[in-house]
Amino acid sequence: MVKRLFLLFFCATVLTVFSSAQQTPAPSASPVTAIRAGKFIDTLKGRELSNQVILIRGGKIEAVGENIKIPAGATTIDLSAMTVLPGLVDCHTHLADLGDAEPLLVLQKSAAETAYATIPNARLTLLAGFTTVRDVGVYRAFNDVAMRDAIRQGLVVGPRMYVAGAYVTISEGAGAMTGLSPDIQLPWDLRYGEVNSPWEVRQKIRQLAHRGADHIKVLSTGAVLTHGSNPKSIEFTPEELKAAVDEAANFGLRVEAHAHAPEGIKNAIRAGVASVEHATLIDDEGIALAKQHGTYLDMDIYDEECIESNPNTPKDFLEHDRDLGEAQRKNFTKAVKAGVKMSFGTDAGVCPHGINARQFAFMVKYGMTPMQAIQSATVDAADLIGHSELFGSITAGKSADIIAVNGDPLADIHTLEHVSFVMKEGKVYKQEE
Repeated sequence: MVKRLFLLFFCATVLTVFSSAQQTPAPSASPVTAIRAGKFIDTLKGRELSNQVILIRGGKIEAVGENIKIPAGATTIDLSAMTVLPGLVDCHTHLADLGDAEPLLVLQKSAAETAYATIPNARLTLLAGFTTVRDVGVYRAFNDVAMRDAIRQGLVVGPRMYVAGAYVTISEGAGAMTGLSPDIQLPWDLRYGEVNSPWEVRQKIRQLAHRGADHIKVLSTGAVLTHGSNPKSIEFTPEELKAAVDEAANFGLRVEAHAHAPEGIKNAIRAGVASVEHATLIDDEGIALAKQHGTYLDMDIYDEECIESNPNTPKDFLEHDRDLGEAQRKNFTKAVKAGVKMSFGTDAGVCPHGINARQFAFMVKYGMTPMQAIQSATVDAADLIGHSELFGSITAGKSADIIAVNGDPLADIHTLEHVSFVMKEGKVYKQEE
């Protein structure tokens, strides 16, 4: 009798729990946002469409098309009077570093002061329409890693960042803090990346990979904006560059090489770098090598304006820069005509952050079509960084990184200098009437 009562009680309890579960409503699906795009730049196919609808759910693009039905209850954003395109990508920035014309001013601030002082750079960049950046080095090692992580955690407003952690450079080289008396000892974070042999290169890359670097930045030649440097000098040897590429590959990382001088450019390409930064004095052989190896050229052809016009630019930097700007722009034209892979990179920090898009007009002036220029900062940039599955185009499955402008950038590329709408990962950060 007791067993029978127990079984009846047990069955009743199970039925009650089951019934309650049946009556409990299922969790609601993620909310949907729909964007009505008047004009739509398809960066994958290099064409402009009209009257497209973009459905976004959970920060991802769910569907795109002209006849997409907008679900009931969806939040609708009407951009039907605007041109919509993917969030832009700058492949050569320095968000986490002070933008002073004189690098030695970094010594007047602690690492913490520097980190706080650079926070506005991230916000300015995002609101200018750049939802992703490849940050290619800081004087104070790992400030960029900290900024990247703070953005990911929602503590700082800024673009998605892929960071280098530190410059990998020879002692007193292009990425070193130079211009000091030899008896002054710098703190560890201002000399972290200095290496002087293939095995030291490997050791440093192992450390950078362990500490969170997304890619590796090496400096193959001298620099314009470094005291005691010579942009036409060769710094890393071919053996050191090859060691960098090989060791980075062991950790799934790509290498970009700062290089101005022709031989330093070719050394980097032969070593297998993903991109050459600046590529200022690239010669015909270098252009042919870049095309043969599929190496990207990331040529910052606008920042010459800022170097020359800044009254605080040190005199030796102006001397380094003499005649380089025009030579770089002519070589940019040659590379475009040759069909070399080109990515969008501004060296932001040399020019003020937030005006990155001014370079588009220079890229068009010196040989690109407006569509090519836009693709260099979207699909091509995503390919260089290695995350074409995540950004670079507005297609189903990718992150909802979307911007909009008044006017048509294919008719007037300057339109991209005034972005009116910015969405990153499905969240709206800017929406002007």
